[in-house]
Amino acid sequence: MRFTAAAAGFGFLLLSLTVVQAQSDWGVTYTSNQICAVEGSTVEISCTFRYPDRVNGRVTVVQKSAWFTRTTGNEPVDLSTDSEYAGRVKNNCNKNSCSLRITDLRKTDSAKYKFVFITNQPGGRFIGSPGVTLSVTDLEVQVSKSHPISYPSWAKLTCHSSCHLPVNPSYIWFNKGLKTQQDKASFEQYFDWSDSYSCAVKGFEQFPSPSVCVKDESCYRVTYTHRSICAFRGSSVDISCSYYSYYKVKSKFWFRSDRRHHKDSQYSGRVQVSHTETGRSTLTITDLRETDSAQYHFTFRTRDFEWTNRLPGTTLTVTDVQVQVINVTVHLSYTKAELKCHSSCSPAGSRSYVWFKNGEKNRTEQTSIYSDNFYPGDTVYCAFKGHETHRSPSVYPSDLPSVSVSPSGDIVEGSSVTLTCRTHANPAAKHTLYKGNQSLPLDPGGIYHFTSISSEDRGTYYCKSEAQNSTSVFIDVQYPPKVPSVSVSPSAEIVEGSSVTLTCSSDSNPAANYTWYKENEDSPKASGQIFTITDFRPEHSGNYYCEAQNTIGRQNSTLLLTLVTGKWKIPVALSIAAVVLALTLVFLLLWIRREKSVQQHSEVEETSHPRRQQEDEVQYASVQFKRRQPDALYCNFLPAQRGQDQEGERPQDEVDGVQTSREKRSQAAMEDPFVLYSTVRKVR
Repeated sequence: MRFTAAAAGFGFLLLSLTVVQAQSDWGVTYTSNQICAVEGSTVEISCTFRYPDRVNGRVTVVQKSAWFTRTTGNEPVDLSTDSEYAGRVKNNCNKNSCSLRITDLRKTDSAKYKFVFITNQPGGRFIGSPGVTLSVTDLEVQVSKSHPISYPSWAKLTCHSSCHLPVNPSYIWFNKGLKTQQDKASFEQYFDWSDSYSCAVKGFEQFPSPSVCVKDESCYRVTYTHRSICAFRGSSVDISCSYYSYYKVKSKFWFRSDRRHHKDSQYSGRVQVSHTETGRSTLTITDLRETDSAQYHFTFRTRDFEWTNRLPGTTLTVTDVQVQVINVTVHLSYTKAELKCHSSCSPAGSRSYVWFKNGEKNRTEQTSIYSDNFYPGDTVYCAFKGHETHRSPSVYPSDLPSVSVSPSGDIVEGSSVTLTCRTHANPAAKHTLYKGNQSLPLDPGGIYHFTSISSEDRGTYYCKSEAQNSTSVFIDVQYPPKVPSVSVSPSAEIVEGSSVTLTCSSDSNPAANYTWYKENEDSPKASGQIFTITDFRPEHSGNYYCEAQNTIGRQNSTLLLTLVTGKWKIPVALSIAAVVLALTLVFLLLWIRREKSVQQHSEVEETSHPRRQQEDEVQYASVQFKRRQPDALYCNFLPAQRGQDQEGERPQDEVDGVQTSREKRSQAAMEDPFVLYSTVRKVR
């Protein structure tokens, strides 16, 4: 499997609908399926992908991945090789996720973007469908007048885009180049004849709409022909604009943010300003240098007005074409090399490249990638088609340094590994070995030796010879799984009937396969990193352990799951607590009443006969708490007998009856200290 090379502001709207295209264990998931972005801004398209760890016992390895918008002969065209995207795209992949970043968006970038990855498995190519639809829009100020005759100066302005921007975005409005207070997508008011309005989305002020006159065409305005220009070092460029002023222009000139060209020695003899027609100005810069890269503005002055430059002008990028080494394989008599024609930007309309080998044009290869066999003395250079006069410096592929690794097979942690830097250059060049930005010492033969390689040595290595860099080699150190980390969700108490999820993870290379076991059971409970018990029962309680295994070794880790007695435990505990609290309050109330009763009883014994006459209205009650039955309460009410004549004296037997009752109560109190007495008086 191979990819076909191309012949040829951040996104604002992210619809959260997840799109997944899968075949069994293969799949691609895009973060969003539609993106709307403003022309000139930057957008990032991302996805995650998955594949089986093994197929028929063979470990799966991703060999290549790419983003594409079109195919040639059913083969995806890698965007990184497309001249239309030269210097504007960057792929960033990390394990099972990849993102595509596109800068300086153009309307021609509007397309459906898809991700593809290729593995070492037979037929192991997978394309994620349906992909992500990118819509690139420019902003436009629309003017509408509801009463053009009655109120000619009243109008409504709307900042319009061809695709849907996020809900309620904030806007920036400019009038005659100056920022206003308006922040809505539309507004209406009275306008002056000189007003010219432009709009932008807040945060993306560098990408505004063109300025338009609100009342008539006599307003002040400046409109640049190009927002950005890519030009080659040593070439010439024209930067132009149109402008309008109702009053006579007294002065006009071009400048960049920190200098004026006609006063800057850097541009001496290289700058010319021409006015080919009324209201049009062109700045020409010859013999371009990389230091000429900047943003250029035009301004003019009248008697009482000066065009300010809060709005962006034209951005110039000066680039040079270079040949980059992608891959080099050194043989006895020749070198097989894969080269790439690279630049930081691409000229407008450039859709293909031109390659030259030993001064002769290669008429079959028109992509940014060129592979061939090269012999000592062979030279190669490239250029954009139509710009052959601005070619890259020549490269001698057979003299390029290369790096090789031994042994060439799988590298296991603890084994011995040797890296060798070499070149066919004559005389022999001095080499330096690098891992990232860190240089490593080489012996005189250009050899670096790992006596016992470890997982920390895993990484990308390359050699450097004089000013030439070799292709890089990636050392993939394989090691067995580390002790797995296990977790349970939810982390609180596990109750019967709930759902429990166990998760296992381990650092290993190659990736580990996971199996779940329950202690004292031979057969596995589940496979994979996640094990879910949907309806937890008492029989599920116990020790579970996760085993992580790859081709190098295995490790396991144990997790204990314990079932709480039931869901009713907390409600019952709360009910018991409530009952105890209620009983305590009752006991406290009765105890307070008993204290009052005892006090009153003492007063009855000590009072004179008139006091006793009042006792015919007193009734007594005793409350006894039986010790043998602590959960029951009994009350004995002993009412005093009432005489038939309420005005006369009480019969003696009634008094005796009351005294007898008192004696009984006293005796009961002596037998049971928990007896409580209370008095009840009749209201007269």
